Amino acid sequence: MKSKLKRQLPAMVIVCLLMICVTGCWSSREIEDLGLTFAIAIDKGKETNTEKELKEEGGSYPKKDNITLTYQFVNEKAAGAGTSGGGGSGQGAQKAYINISETGDSLQQIGSEVALRRDREVFSPHLKVVVMSEDVLHTFPIDEMLDQFFRDNEIRLSCLVLSAKGEARDALQLKENGEIPAFRLIGLGENEHKVSRILPPMTLAKLIGKLHSGSSFLLQNVVAANGAVKYSGAAVINGKSKKMIGTLNEYETEGITWIRGEGKGGVVKSHDKKSQQTLAYDINKIKSKIQPIVKGKDISFHVDIESEGDLVENWNTKEALDTQFIDRLETTIENEVKKIVGQVLKKIQHDYKADVAGFDESFRLTYPHLWKRVKNNWDDTFSKADITYSVNVTITHYGTVKTQ
Repeated sequence: MKSKLKRQLPAMVIVCLLMICVTGCWSSREIEDLGLTFAIAIDKGKETNTEKELKEEGGSYPKKDNITLTYQFVNEKAAGAGTSGGGGSGQGAQKAYINISETGDSLQQIGSEVALRRDREVFSPHLKVVVMSEDVLHTFPIDEMLDQFFRDNEIRLSCLVLSAKGEARDALQLKENGEIPAFRLIGLGENEHKVSRILPPMTLAKLIGKLHSGSSFLLQNVVAANGAVKYSGAAVINGKSKKMIGTLNEYETEGITWIRGEGKGGVVKSHDKKSQQTLAYDINKIKSKIQPIVKGKDISFHVDIESEGDLVENWNTKEALDTQFIDRLETTIENEVKKIVGQVLKKIQHDYKADVAGFDESFRLTYPHLWKRVKNNWDDTFSKADITYSVNVTITHYGTVKTQ
């Protein structure tokens, strides 16, 4: 008996030790007790009617009304109703989110004040997107505005940063009941393989690098109307002031994609000069090389752009799709791309004097020693540089329809 007990003793000790280690999630917080925050909008300070009414009842604290934050929480009641069959998108259904706005002069204090209006803890590790209005970006340096986000260990640096025309809080509203606007905003960016007017996502992590480098950059812009949201153009942020100095429209944003060679897809629409008919070129690949050239004190650039794609729409049905016709269409697309590139270069070089297209990176890699002398005033150097560009388009497929 004793020998059997001795043999079992090591196993019993191991089991006891495992029981000590596996004590359960004693420090965990139940998800239904948390106020999951998926988005935050930042606008110029303007108290909501609810805030004014609470203030009249004595519910206020010392502050300046500099900014208004709108927190987007998941609506736990709607989620519960959905699981029991009572939720949905029909009449009377609850929205899947709740937006709460609070005004003040400290992001941290505003968050604390919002917690006083919620029966659940404000929980931000799942924050997906931060949207800032153009008014805010024009007024406050973005590094100061987002300092609290950079310091907060609870917020993940993968969080997306967007600008908004009008009030940023409008981008956190949707007509549909069943969807959370934060996820709609994230999903829009995933269409970059179909639309060349969408910029690569600017996360908090990427933004830190841009701010430390002192270079100018772009933020994808979103517009909202009647519960609908859309990516449209970009905000231009100056590298020195860290403030917004202007915008690019959708057409000009597409030009940035061509210069950088970052496009994963999209469509170029143009008109055949001879027939004046509409044609559409579907982009399969964009390749771009920015070549810096230094002659004495003069700095210039040449941008070599190449693309392959398909002819997906052709309203000229009277001509056969022979080699001569395809060559003419390729030239038409090339001219359209040159027009797009030329327009955005004029805007960023001469209107804004801000290199947001990556010329600085090309120059730094090609001329590292010279870069040290010009980097502190690069935007000024960029604005004076001569820039030429060439475009070569190849139509690889044009369907099976041929007109004789």
